[in-house]
Amino acid sequence: MSAAGILAFAQQGWEQVLAKVKWSVVYLDAACAESLHWSCGSSRLLEAVKGPACHLREFEPQAIGGGAKQPRAVFVLSSPLKGRIVDTLQAIIRRSHFQHCVVVTAVSHAVHLTANHVPAAAAAELEGQQPVFEQLEEKLCEWMGNVNYTAEVLHVPLFLAPAASHLAFTPAFATLFPLLPQDVHVLNSARPEKRRLSSLGEVDATNLTPELLLYIRCLVSGLSSLCEHLGVREECFAVGHLSRVIATDLANYAPAKNRKKTATGRASVVFVDRTLDLTGAVGHHGDNLVEKIISVLPQLPGHTNDVMVNMAELTAVQAVEENQNVIAPGCLAPSNDASAKALWEALLNSKHKEAVMEVRRHLVEAASRENLPIKMSMGRVTPGQLMSYIQLFKNNLRALTNHCGLLQLGMATVQTLKHPQTAKWDNFLAFERLLLQSLGDSTMAGVLTQLLPMIKSSSQRTGEDLNLEELLILLIYIYSVPGDVTLDRDLGEVEEKVKKALACVLSEESELSPLLQKITGCDSASDLTLPKSQIAVNDVFMALREIAGARNLMKQFKSVYVPGNNTHQASYKPLLKQVVEEIFNPEKPDPVDIEHISSGLTDLLKTGFSMFMKVSRPHPSDHPLLILFVVGGVTVAEAKMVKDLVASLKPGTQVMVLSTRLLKPLNTPELLFATDRLHPNLGF
Repeated sequence: MSAAGILAFAQQGWEQVLAKVKWSVVYLDAACAESLHWSCGSSRLLEAVKGPACHLREFEPQAIGGGAKQPRAVFVLSSPLKGRIVDTLQAIIRRSHFQHCVVVTAVSHAVHLTANHVPAAAAAELEGQQPVFEQLEEKLCEWMGNVNYTAEVLHVPLFLAPAASHLAFTPAFATLFPLLPQDVHVLNSARPEKRRLSSLGEVDATNLTPELLLYIRCLVSGLSSLCEHLGVREECFAVGHLSRVIATDLANYAPAKNRKKTATGRASVVFVDRTLDLTGAVGHHGDNLVEKIISVLPQLPGHTNDVMVNMAELTAVQAVEENQNVIAPGCLAPSNDASAKALWEALLNSKHKEAVMEVRRHLVEAASRENLPIKMSMGRVTPGQLMSYIQLFKNNLRALTNHCGLLQLGMATVQTLKHPQTAKWDNFLAFERLLLQSLGDSTMAGVLTQLLPMIKSSSQRTGEDLNLEELLILLIYIYSVPGDVTLDRDLGEVEEKVKKALACVLSEESELSPLLQKITGCDSASDLTLPKSQIAVNDVFMALREIAGARNLMKQFKSVYVPGNNTHQASYKPLLKQVVEEIFNPEKPDPVDIEHISSGLTDLLKTGFSMFMKVSRPHPSDHPLLILFVVGGVTVAEAKMVKDLVASLKPGTQVMVLSTRLLKPLNTPELLFATDRLHPNLGF
């Protein structure tokens, strides 16, 4: 089992696709495009196509079809082949001249049977057969206009976007987020009164909406494929309600039975709900340059885990508005440049100051290799100094080509250091530390009172003041840190004051950001009245109350707050740190809040016998590989913390941190206040 297991798995999948694309028009959906972006890059796909022109297209109903001289097409899709997906396939093919079509789906045939409501017993009898894919192959030939043309439908698990050897994301599941108590009310509305759920603790797979259950099954299918690639039989564990549902589905995933019998390796897969600790998601305590880069630079269109880096300064294009889309943006995903890959790994695993020095070192070395007239300077690294090194490459096409990946990371660093939002990062950090101290010295009401003067309308705000999105981030921090709070008279009064101030400011906004549009349900500021603002703010506070109580059912991981004393200031102790420390506790006690998920009758018998005999229960530290999957997103700083912790607590154990997405403070409210958790968009 190599340390590059995640990257090798993703690249192996893409090699299967690349073997099919020669002389083809290639259509990709956004999630597969993002997986390609992080796995091997679009340039690798274009090389494999070998066409005289760029035949790479977005998979959408209005996509351009293939012309008379384009007889081959490859469709690479992350969704089950159903409904709108099949309609779009049909529309594109019918207006094209294809004679050979290949459809690659990231979803296994077994999940397609589930999506088509085939009972489990009937699905088991179809083992080794692929009727859903075969039927679609017939349809493809029919749409191409000749049954003798060639059609192929195959499954390749293209669900990972590997950011590093220890870190990967799942773009197709970027909206998957743990449930809140309010979701139980929605689930109950579709259930008879006698069978209503009383809490999240009672939710299992049978209670979920069909869309969410299928979404989870698609993820489980991908994770099972990863375990097959790694050659391991997985032992599943869960911390949190939705994590328990996902872990149970993976532990009992029927198509994996034969794989588990023959696997020679073993791994522990621990799922953790993000809602149990949103402090880490919105906090600014991670001293990591990459975390700051992804927080301040604009998101790369169509992506959930990468940003746009403005590369115009390395060209002769004038910086005027009409030219802003002329130069393709740079990004963070590692290129084929070995120096850029080494720098990216260093940025992920270093503190901010060390990372900036690494950027300088790599730029100096690259300039020296290209014999560019570099002037060395020591001392503190400044954005101006880095930019002067980058500018040396400007008029040298060979040097630009050789070091394109490195220059993108250099430009990202410069633009982040100069960004006005970076100065706010330190302000956030100072206020968060003050909040931690205040929680020890005063009540929750006292902490909220400190927030009141910071709530200002858009006409009153200066560049240093917090806007509404930033206030929401602070509110999430305030409610997530202490855990469940008692609503006394003082807190109720202060909450009402904060709500009133927020509703007034919200109704006076001149422009609504995408997040505010989502929260209010209004597309424009002119539609947003004060009553609508009040309703939206009340909903926000309902969600805040629910995340405050998210750890109520925990026994061991009840708090992420460490009160101060005479020698130490109050601090935040990340839940993921507590989970990893408990997993590798040298005394190896039975975990209290890390629930082992049985994978059938044998495990249940073992558990039963353990009450009477010395049968050791499975423990997450039993195996040489730990896969930690955070449901709802993870930050760069958290991934580094987990990697470093495992190395110090149990050297030799390999760890992989997987998550639905890379988190930054601003996209946490988007996930938390989303209204479609129970009805994810599966694309069909």
